[in-house]
Amino acid sequence: MNSVASDPVLIGIDWGTSSLRAFLIGAQGEVLDRISTSQGIMHVPNRDFDLVFNALVSEWPAACNVPVIASGMITSRNGWVETPYINVPSGAQELAENLMSFETADGTIVRFVTGMTTEHNGAPDVMRGEETQIVGAFSLGMGDGVVVMPGTHSKWVTVRAGKIEDYATFMTGEIFAALRGYTILGTLMEDGPFNETGFRMGVLAGLREGSNLLHDLFHVRTMPLFGRISADMVADYLSGMLIGAEISAHMPDNEISDLITIVGRDDLADRYETAMGIAGLTSQRAPDDIVALGHFLIAQSAGLIL
Repeated sequence: MNSVASDPVLIGIDWGTSSLRAFLIGAQGEVLDRISTSQGIMHVPNRDFDLVFNALVSEWPAACNVPVIASGMITSRNGWVETPYINVPSGAQELAENLMSFETADGTIVRFVTGMTTEHNGAPDVMRGEETQIVGAFSLGMGDGVVVMPGTHSKWVTVRAGKIEDYATFMTGEIFAALRGYTILGTLMEDGPFNETGFRMGVLAGLREGSNLLHDLFHVRTMPLFGRISADMVADYLSGMLIGAEISAHMPDNEISDLITIVGRDDLADRYETAMGIAGLTSQRAPDDIVALGHFLIAQSAGLIL
């Protein structure tokens, strides 16, 4: 952990499915200290969220009386407290107005950020946690336009006038894992470092106009079978094809922002940045701790911070 340089005003917690991040936040929204663990909601023994939370905040005894805000899958049906969804368009003010307060076993009040929902073709779409990151991006001039959030379930978010106007979820990461681990497409793959050539070939295949993904996926097997690509290229070829198809699906009639903001913390965000360039799109990266700034702005809107 880093040494604390000034007085904290907020603890922000980004509690996802597989990871947990906590931030000690100062009066200008700056991160004074941070903790990151693998104790996501699916890795908490006996669902004892109280125990994990208490151990977390005990690292910061000087901040025992500051407000606490938590976002992410911790507010889902599998989490600590399930919160309802609010509809788009919504931003920091709407999220602040819908914070759900919860008292822990030791009397600490945790305020949970609700999820957000939209609907396409008669079916709902949902997000939990991404909304807080996007609120953080608002204040850094990454407002109106398109925000892409790579992950197991990637999000393409349209932001206008400081609010999330609409979004769509793509199961790209989960489909990749399933195809690689449980289908014949994974049998000719070799583990190894990132193969950019294979990835770029896959992106171009996924971007191809009129591409029929369910047909083209079989090429992940036939290309190495006929020696068109080597075994160490296959996994990245599949990754590129799926990401390319995702980008293509969000580019009908070329109605897409001139500058796309990518919110992500790992090499998956790097892949999306590369794929955007291949597709002729310009992108920028949001800072790693953007979610902490989102916590700060929501708390500020709720009057928790003076």
